[in-house]
Amino acid sequence: MRLITTAALSLAMCAGMALAEAPSRVSTKSESAASQTQKFTFGSIFKDMFRPKQNEAPSKITYSRAWIDARPEVQKTDDQWQCLAEALYFEARGESVKGQFAVAEVIMNRVEHGQYPNSLCGVIHQGTGRKYQCQFTYTCDGVAEKIREPDAFDRVGKIARLVIDGAPRVLTDGATHYHTKAVNPKWARTFPRTATIGVHHFYRQPTRLTQND
Repeated sequence: MRLITTAALSLAMCAGMALAEAPSRVSTKSESAASQTQKFTFGSIFKDMFRPKQNEAPSKITYSRAWIDARPEVQKTDDQWQCLAEALYFEARGESVKGQFAVAEVIMNRVEHGQYPNSLCGVIHQGTGRKYQCQFTYTCDGVAEKIREPDAFDRVGKIARLVIDGAPRVLTDGATHYHTKAVNPKWARTFPRTATIGVHHFYRQPTRLTQND
């Protein structure tokens, strides 16, 4: 399966949250007010990382190739956008527009989840270079990553821009994982399945209630 900037990174690190060291998110009833304030502050920083570099995304998306193709061209100057666009191209360019949005949802959901890196590039390249540890196969399958279909890349680039700019994520019900129908990974037996779109099944990672779960 082929599963912001320097200033923003500095702010995040000042808040005590290094990108590769984000702690697992756990639910407790004894968090202090200071902890809650810190979370709120980091949440504000996170929004600044991803919020409108260009325009706000429309509140309603039409999941069709014609609708996407009619969207304005995207300025290709954002590293985080580049990472997401490439992931959609290599993971889902053969899927429908709806399926491509669904894969983008999974990646964004991971960015917001406490157990994964809190940047798009961090999520997409997590584990790359370590045997059997990469999260998205195309990053470690040994095949050169070349964009050979520019029209397909332009299309997923528009989808990436819309998702980063706040397009509603309503397709996968908070999914953090997916796999093709051709495989049956062990984790899929315990993760709740939230959707099936095209050739992919989507799953949400079970909530961890305590650090000992």
